Amino acid sequence: MPTYEYVCKSCGYGWEAQQRISEAPLTECPKCQKATAQRQISGGNFILKGGGWYADLYSSSPKKSESGSSSTTTDKPKTEPPKATSSPPASTSTKEPSKT
Repeated sequence: MPTYEYVCKSCGYGWEAQQRISEAPLTECPKCQKATAQRQISGGNFILKGGGWYADLYSSSPKKSESGSSSTTTDKPKTEPPKATSSPPASTSTKEPSKT
């Protein structure tokens, strides 16, 4: 059941009431007993708790450093060494080509 906030226009008293959505709004103030209560527009109280929920609905890995330093990095990107091929390397000759 949703919780609604009410305010009395006569005395300014505010309170919350749990009601079904299909029920009519309350009109009588519990403090001054006048029929000047009005339902207020308020933010919902829907809260997700636990480790599997993210505010932006996307999962993200935690950042490694949260320091306020500049965004430039001095780390060089890691490159993999070239993989060995199964074919033998081309033969290299120490002979100089003949001059004609």
